[in-house]
Amino acid sequence: MRSVDEQLARVLAAAVRPSPVRVAISEAQGLLCAEEVVAGQALPGFDQAAVDGYAVRSVDVRTDDGEAPVLPVVGEITSGSRQPRRLQPGQAVRVATGAPLPTLADAVVPLEQTDEHPAKVTVREGVPSAAFVRRTGEDVQTGDVAVRRGSAIGSAQVGLLAAVGRDKVLVHPRPRVSVISLGEELVDVDRTPGQGQVYDVNSYALAAAARDAGAEVTRVGIVGIDPKRLREVIEGRLLLSEIVVIAGGIGGAVGAEVRAALSDLGELDTTRVAMHPGSMQGFGRLGPDEVPTFLMPGNAVSALVLFEVLVRPLIRAALGRENPHRRTVTANLLSPVSSTAGRRGFLCGQLLRDPETDSYLVQPLGTSGSHLLASLAEANCLVLIDEDVSEVSAGEDVQIRFLSQRA
Repeated sequence: MRSVDEQLARVLAAAVRPSPVRVAISEAQGLLCAEEVVAGQALPGFDQAAVDGYAVRSVDVRTDDGEAPVLPVVGEITSGSRQPRRLQPGQAVRVATGAPLPTLADAVVPLEQTDEHPAKVTVREGVPSAAFVRRTGEDVQTGDVAVRRGSAIGSAQVGLLAAVGRDKVLVHPRPRVSVISLGEELVDVDRTPGQGQVYDVNSYALAAAARDAGAEVTRVGIVGIDPKRLREVIEGRLLLSEIVVIAGGIGGAVGAEVRAALSDLGELDTTRVAMHPGSMQGFGRLGPDEVPTFLMPGNAVSALVLFEVLVRPLIRAALGRENPHRRTVTANLLSPVSSTAGRRGFLCGQLLRDPETDSYLVQPLGTSGSHLLASLAEANCLVLIDEDVSEVSAGEDVQIRFLSQRA
């Protein structure tokens, strides 16, 4: 029986990162930047007012002697103004937030520190030089790297790209993942199951998991076990995917038929891995491009746990993430759990925080069976139990892995 770490190493060795592509910044969120974005201009590009108020020379608004300076207001500058204006000593210009400062002005007096008179403004509280002013290049200087290669592009990075005038950026694209459910007993959710039929859960659940991991997903849906039809579908998806996930084609006679139908596309290594749930699984590289392809159990919980342990890291590696794994922490177990000896357990859990110590606590959920999809739906973590442990008592520490709700 192969260990989880050995299987994971085989999977990650197959990671293929798609070539970088240039996309609109509005489409770049969630991707990794594939270039050093150098600012071609300073940010801000000019000295500007940080608040609504009056642009002044700071030496003209000193209140050291206890008297409030009164300055003539010689004009107004709104944000977006392109008319240059020069301030003379002893004068003030009313400015809006974001407006360019007139020449010689080195500070802005906020409105609330004045009487707001439109012609002769009384300054009740002076300001030092540079007060309430955004200086040219204060945020980014010309030639600075605004967004670094390898940075995750979030809302702030999108904003910064826009601020330095970039409408497109080179990124590592989302890997394309195709998800297929196998089984003559399956019906789609818009139909009523007949005797012996069940809804197709896996193609929906696994497609959602792949999307959550950052992939571009095609949910192929249900495919029967007809060898010719199965081969046609898989062969087509191999041409359009970086990863293919097939659920329901792993065990018994069905598994043998699936492997036979796909045998000349490449080798699918079907084996038992020392984990539960999801021990029985298959993995190989199929097609001329050697696309990583997974065979998964039909049991939805087993398939989702297997996806979390093996497929999600592969997707994250394909996205260019240096660490493709979710965060793990130590938590104190609130209830005892049992695990299958000789296999690493991945059990559903609900992570909590001790209000007094702020340490992590974890409550196991539905440990009596791998079929309990409702327990997985309530879980925000997986409780990791080592292969050489079969029983863990309440109060002992365990390792937990965050799931998407707490990632």
